[in-house]
Amino acid sequence: MILSASQLRALRQRNDEELRKGNYAKYGYPANTIQDLLQTIEALKSEKKKWKKVAQDRGELLNRVAGLMEEYNESK
Repeated sequence: MILSASQLRALRQRNDEELRKGNYAKYGYPANTIQDLLQTIEALKSEKKKWKKVAQDRGELLNRVAGLMEEYNESK
């Protein structure tokens, strides 16, 4: 199941409310587990952005190398 940004925001808000209740939270509500999962999702998002940037930089570099190789081969 893939959650949209609004669903994640709603889940985070509900979970924060349960965490604020402390000892009065609903029995059995896994607030800490949900908090850990939300932090994992945020970490994965940042990793995905990082690797996307790395892939874009790699593509640009490969294009530059290919252009330099063409120039070198034409000069021979």
